[in-house]
Amino acid sequence: MTLDPETQERIDSPASDEAERESRLTPAEAVERMRINIPVRGNRKLRTLLERVNADRQLKGWWHVANVNAVVRMEINDHSWVHIQIVTNIALKLLRQLAKHGVEASVVRDYGMTRDDAEVVVTLGALLHCVGMAVHRDGHEDFSLFLAEPKLRELLGGIYEEPELTVVAAEVLQAITSHREYGKPLTLEAGVVRVADALDMAQGRSRIPFEHGRVSIHSLSAAAIEEVSIKDGTERPVGIEILMNNSSGIYQVDGLLKAKLRGSGLEPHVEVLAHIDTEAEKRLVPIYRLET
Repeated sequence: MTLDPETQERIDSPASDEAERESRLTPAEAVERMRINIPVRGNRKLRTLLERVNADRQLKGWWHVANVNAVVRMEINDHSWVHIQIVTNIALKLLRQLAKHGVEASVVRDYGMTRDDAEVVVTLGALLHCVGMAVHRDGHEDFSLFLAEPKLRELLGGIYEEPELTVVAAEVLQAITSHREYGKPLTLEAGVVRVADALDMAQGRSRIPFEHGRVSIHSLSAAAIEEVSIKDGTERPVGIEILMNNSSGIYQVDGLLKAKLRGSGLEPHVEVLAHIDTEAEKRLVPIYRLET
């Protein structure tokens, strides 16, 4: 999966340094650098939506506060606009991969809408799924719903009229609430957003706790993930390949990703293969002392 150079540089830069720089930016400076890039292809609705998103300083303000809360105040994984962009790109990739193999989205099947409409739902679900982190980590999915509903109507106005506007907004809200750990997606689109969020696991985003000295299975396994790719599966429509530099990364796959995939509705369509390069396996910590 290819990202724009600025986003890739942000991912590749030392996470702790980036967090420090972020904490020194004024809100105006922080939102000025944000620009979401996704492949809209021939989807005019998605193109218009993206233009509105990139001009929306309130939405960008939420992303900034969410990341300050996550990285600076809680010292947990990146929740910046880069996380949002990665999840959105992954979600679109998953949705288009499924459509390529004849797996139709729920808005197509249930409402007679189009694949373009499904892409709008998935994109907005990914863009808004964790804006509630701007309020608090605890219960952030519910805060995201509270913030997202009026913002959805603002972003979608003129692109859709009633009752389609309400249908699209409701489907996005379901995707937001279903991305939580115990979420129960009722649509393919919600399942796609849920799994896409879990697939932003490469170490550029998730190594922050490790760099702050928090040695645990969570930080070790997160630092072990080198790359995630999405392609045709050998037996199923979607093949997800995960490259690890250390066997501790199995926890990310078997523990965290499996939990998000299970119940997503995507299980029959997705296969996951994790590679461990044992010759290049990194020793992530010289000594690990069990704290009792």
